[in-house]
Amino acid sequence: MSGLSPLGVRDLAAAVRSGEVSAVEVAEEALARGEQLGTALGVFVETTPDLALRQAAETDRRLRTEPDRVGPLAGVPCPVKTLSRVAGVATHGGSGALDPVVPDVDDGVVTLLREAGTTMTGTTSAPELGLPCYTEPEGLPPAATPWDPDRSAGGSSGGAAAAVAAGLAPVASASDGGGSIRIPAACCGLVGLKPTRGLVSAGPWGQPGPGLVSQGALTRDVADTALLLDVLAHPWPGDAPVGRPGSFLAALQRPPGRLRVGVLTEPLIAADAPVHPGALRAVARTAASLEALGHSVEPLTRPFGPEAWLPFRALWAVGALSAPVPADREHLLRPLTRWLRGLGREVAGLEYAEAVRATQVLTQQVGTAWQHVDVVLTPTLAQPPWRHGEVRDDDDPAADFLAQTAVTPWSSVWNITGAPSISLPLHTEVVDGVRLPFGVLLGGRAGRDAELLALAAQLEQADPPEPLPFLR
Repeated sequence: MSGLSPLGVRDLAAAVRSGEVSAVEVAEEALARGEQLGTALGVFVETTPDLALRQAAETDRRLRTEPDRVGPLAGVPCPVKTLSRVAGVATHGGSGALDPVVPDVDDGVVTLLREAGTTMTGTTSAPELGLPCYTEPEGLPPAATPWDPDRSAGGSSGGAAAAVAAGLAPVASASDGGGSIRIPAACCGLVGLKPTRGLVSAGPWGQPGPGLVSQGALTRDVADTALLLDVLAHPWPGDAPVGRPGSFLAALQRPPGRLRVGVLTEPLIAADAPVHPGALRAVARTAASLEALGHSVEPLTRPFGPEAWLPFRALWAVGALSAPVPADREHLLRPLTRWLRGLGREVAGLEYAEAVRATQVLTQQVGTAWQHVDVVLTPTLAQPPWRHGEVRDDDDPAADFLAQTAVTPWSSVWNITGAPSISLPLHTEVVDGVRLPFGVLLGGRAGRDAELLALAAQLEQADPPEPLPFLR
């Protein structure tokens, strides 16, 4: 069997399990495609061919001798975001200021991916400490959207998104502390889910800070995203219980019922940010599909002013400061990172505690203002994928930060509230002579990830996305 790159997670796993193709053959093709395209698209920090072929050979052995011990993702290539810990594989947090560290223990998510049978083909690129919404790491090419390699794949899971959108793998691990799964999904025409807080465990290392970050994956369709959530949504010993309604993949077979959907196109955290007409048309198109499917659709207003978002900046700054950067290497950090760490040093302990409390109040404000709807629909991004360097501003990191909020003025509300949110690739338009994706963002209620995924699958079926460039 040849030409494996168009296959999604489910189809590729089925082909390996049936013996139509071996896991080693899949790994070899994925590695070859990565070697061909990875550098041009800024996908990898490091490829891991020896590890990939070793894992694939073990999968083939188990299929022959212990088929009952083979996981649901047997033989599926899945690169891992460089910010995750992978035993035996070096990481430096996307920063040239940090010495590489080789962990001897996997992250919990990496453990689950290994146990599910994936083949790790490399570590994907991320910006320094995962902070910006663009992926332009020091010493590496920028992560590019395959729709137009002169434009960004987003961040911080930019390398992961480029890998999946270019057919280097059908899935890649990702994480999201302010939109870092959903922003790259929108830039690259993919599906990206930030699950309910705590549904995917932060074990064994724990959740940094106030719980903004969720682990997940980037895929090409909703069903593959649901399957990955089935794999990843398992508690670590000691976790607080989080409800899980059986299989998320199976839940796609159950219609979500008639839902109340609120539509918001006004920016949430950058009041004067311009919104591209294509982003507005993407939302209007999705709202029309929702109405045609029988859902109730109504306009929403912003539940708070931009000043309510200042605590998020304080938490983000303290998060940047928490990275263990030696004092004599601070000057090697990017200007944006140094600026954020400087802000973090100005946040006193009581101020930090107040910022955490303020986010809890904000969560209650949002819940109260939007309690009459089940789902909120917004654009994922205010602009189409931007050109490399267009958002980044090393000369003025404060302007850099403001530019990031202007292009991503919706996503981080779901990190604050902890509720699930998914970006869907339901619209494309020609911009400056190039067809580009415009993602739409659906946000659900906490703990109702299955309902959100079922609605996303409905929309995907009713209005199928434009094929990715490599599939045309």
